Amino acid sequence: MFLGTYTPKLDDKGRLTLPAKFRDALAGGLMVTKGQDHCLYVFPRAEFEKMAHKVAEAPFTNEAVRAYQRYLFAGTDEQHPDGQGRISIAPELRRYAGLTKDCVVIGASTRLEIWDAASWQRYLDEHEDSYAQAREEVLPGLF
Repeated sequence: MFLGTYTPKLDDKGRLTLPAKFRDALAGGLMVTKGQDHCLYVFPRAEFEKMAHKVAEAPFTNEAVRAYQRYLFAGTDEQHPDGQGRISIAPELRRYAGLTKDCVVIGASTRLEIWDAASWQRYLDEHEDSYAQAREEVLPGLF
């Protein structure tokens, strides 16, 4: 399970150092793809394959399904961390997420998310008040 918030820097070559505590889980390969809210999702390869299988089973006769499949699969890049735990973020993925030097990597249970630091702060500012309200919708009766 991926948890926590980390603030690595994107280097001049477009490489990002993954948090050390996640490297073992990602050592077998990972998939970087466009996420919602203009962040990037990082899935361990096995987790991505499970999700991709479900997406591929959806009826491609549906226009929305085809569009989602195209966007997801065309925007995914397979990576293997180097000896220092770095991955290369493809230019198109950096553009999509608006990544600058200062990044934030958050654990989001089954995946990591990579955000531009300023975008992450804006997201937090905009959604902080709705967090308590969403609890009942996401987990009714739990608290």
